[in-house]
Amino acid sequence: MSEDREKVDHQVRLSDQQARDDIAKRLRRVEGQLRGVIRMVEEGADCRDVAQQMSAARKALDSVYSRMTICYLEQELAAAARQDPQVERAIGEVAILLSRF
Repeated sequence: MSEDREKVDHQVRLSDQQARDDIAKRLRRVEGQLRGVIRMVEEGADCRDVAQQMSAARKALDSVYSRMTICYLEQELAAAARQDPQVERAIGEVAILLSRF
């Protein structure tokens, strides 16, 4: 399995620095949310309040994952999208789908 991973490793890295910066920024925001949740737990906050903040952090992390996936798709399919408008539309539809769920 590690052999397979080594073969495709070059393909799974985001080459766009702006996309990487955006994802890192979003992750730092989630990190801040999680630090707040930890503080709430340590201070004995109401479980409902903690759960609400955990849910918000989880949704934010899911959003970052979707953004990373969309960036990867755009990166890998960019050449095909330039040649075929249907590919570009499909990427847009996948982006919408991922952002909704």
